[in-house]
Amino acid sequence: MLIKRNAISIGEAVQKVMSDIEKGVTEKVTLVEASDRYLAEDIVANQDVPAFDRSLYDGYAIRSEDTKNATNAYPVELEVVGHIGAGAVFHNGIQPYQAVRIMTGAEMPEGCNAVIMLEHVKELTKFDKDYIAVDRFISEHERVFKKGQEIQKGTYLVEKGTRITPGIIALLATFGYSEVLVGKKPVVGVLATGSELLEIDEPLVPGKIRNSNSYMLMSQIEKVGAQPKYLGKLEDDLDKSFEVIRNELENVDILITTGGVSVGDYDYLPEIYDRLGATVFFNKIAMRPGSVTTVAKLGRQFLFGLSGNPSASFIGFELFVRPVIRTMLNNKEPYLASQKAILENSYPTPNAFAQLIRTKIENHNSTVCATSTGLNMSSSITSLVGADALVVLPPTESGYEKGEIVDILLLSDEGQEDFSVV
Repeated sequence: MLIKRNAISIGEAVQKVMSDIEKGVTEKVTLVEASDRYLAEDIVANQDVPAFDRSLYDGYAIRSEDTKNATNAYPVELEVVGHIGAGAVFHNGIQPYQAVRIMTGAEMPEGCNAVIMLEHVKELTKFDKDYIAVDRFISEHERVFKKGQEIQKGTYLVEKGTRITPGIIALLATFGYSEVLVGKKPVVGVLATGSELLEIDEPLVPGKIRNSNSYMLMSQIEKVGAQPKYLGKLEDDLDKSFEVIRNELENVDILITTGGVSVGDYDYLPEIYDRLGATVFFNKIAMRPGSVTTVAKLGRQFLFGLSGNPSASFIGFELFVRPVIRTMLNNKEPYLASQKAILENSYPTPNAFAQLIRTKIENHNSTVCATSTGLNMSSSITSLVGADALVVLPPTESGYEKGEIVDILLLSDEGQEDFSVV
């Protein structure tokens, strides 16, 4: 099926994809199951942290005012009237010139407002009673973690759409969240096309290649928070391919196919989109690799037709599929983060399309430098190994030289989605 193809810019393609996304479904999961999921609600402190004044050290809980005249020459003696450990509470009242032995984390006895560390006192016994000698003034609240000092009740802690990290797990546990509302993982089906493909456990034979794209994409899908579903591979048969795709659409929220979107004799995806009645947003992008990337929609379902070449397929996912999944999970930063970097390689060839180069970034004297990870080819697999950024080179008539400052897209967002207490 010969169709008209007009290349649009990467920015325009992203805008078309992101213009109408259905919000994802939510579900409750246990805290044990919540790691790396995305919050579907704002988290608000339902108590003060700490919930009570507590000791920061092992020592003695005292009244600060009892030590106002204490000196090395004339220490103040305080009677020890009790002992409390972490988790215990001292229920008796405390009188002037009395102290209570206290452990780290224990609740301060009523009437006490300071702690003196164990190693800073001299312990005495007089008339069968225990005392401590304090030789300096201990200020009010010294070595006391005050109620609400870290977090006050009602404070907004974590925004909806944030990825749940180990730190957030600790926070949720602190506030008694045994369950948490998260975005339900959209099911993303992966279907490879092409009679040349073998399963990964099949021996190589002449003219055949192993289906590496599907496994790469499933890893990418899982990394961004969705549930991958391997749907196998299609032979070069239009009618059979159409039936498989039509049936599998009932089992997934998003469908990704690899291959079959170019203009070859066996590139059937354009015809299949037409038979399904899907709306095609675009079928060519002014970028390399991945110019044949096609995106369509059938009702509320996205159909991503990615290139059969590994690097092109990888990049197509990161630019177009990733932000859709993240938006469905209510994440407010669905796109790859960008920054400036200095080229460590030259790219002298003129190009009418934007180029996306797989690179490794390093800091040299506080300067970010981007070095190519291998062959700058659509079919390259080795260039994906070790790549942590994509260099974006706009169309050029003169090429790019080593040392030029360019934009890069970061492939990892580790640490970008941690929480902060407002």
